[in-house]
Amino acid sequence: MTAYEPPDEPGTEAYDAVVLAGGAARRLGGADKPGIGVGGRPLLERVLAACADARTTVVVADERPTARPVAWAREDPPGGGPLAALGAGLRATTADRLVLLSADLPFLDAATVRRLLTALGASGADGALLTDAEGRDQPLVAAYRAPVLREALAALTAEHGTLTGLPLRRLTAGLRLDRVPDPVASFDCDTWDDIATARARIREHGHVLDEWISAVKDELGIDLDVDIKVLLDLARDAAHGVARPAAPLTTFLVGYAAARADGSPEAVAEAARKAADLATRWAREQNPDAGPDAAPDAG
Repeated sequence: MTAYEPPDEPGTEAYDAVVLAGGAARRLGGADKPGIGVGGRPLLERVLAACADARTTVVVADERPTARPVAWAREDPPGGGPLAALGAGLRATTADRLVLLSADLPFLDAATVRRLLTALGASGADGALLTDAEGRDQPLVAAYRAPVLREALAALTAEHGTLTGLPLRRLTAGLRLDRVPDPVASFDCDTWDDIATARARIREHGHVLDEWISAVKDELGIDLDVDIKVLLDLARDAAHGVARPAAPLTTFLVGYAAARADGSPEAVAEAARKAADLATRWAREQNPDAGPDAAPDAG
């Protein structure tokens, strides 16, 4: 007898991703747009990180090194436009749900991809796409039902003989679409001004730490959610209660200890707790008249 397995929650079922990264970037003077860095990471890598849990990720472009393995496809002839590129990528996928993304989305994250998939799963629509700050549809930041796309692309091919050169609206005009407003995640980089805007935004006070941690994790090839506040508090306590250079050294040792355990967020939290308690005891010895709950000297 087969045990009962509850259905997946909306948005958690398997999906494939197709990332279009082979455009000519004419408004960037023909620059290699997917390779342009924003926050120290190429635009393509930022998009690939957002769909890292896809069962299969297909990048439609000429092959290049990437931080994680992906499949590669190319429309024939190259430069045939987004519909032809979608057709090439779709042929390499098998999941019933497809996330379609352009490779120039600096603020796309995994939570936004999940929101699109959840919106698709909660409705009977053919797709769910983001809308930008002006309310315009962004069909290259969307989740679709793959069988519907296959049928629609086959019909367009039968009608026109090819997908090359056809605008994307020839596809989306015939689909039932839900809209998910998101002026940030839908921001794409078509010009050098857009690149400058993206680079400036991630250095704003409210974003820089999250952006930096994401970039470091991506660069080091690690996927670990930790409590940033705990580590910042630990660094502060070590700097104030011991000596300023103790802050980076202590956080490094906490990471090393956690890695020698099981590398989990819980291991990081436990190592940070032990180090913070030590910093408190150390500081208290310098101020023996302080009570047992005294914090490290902030002077």
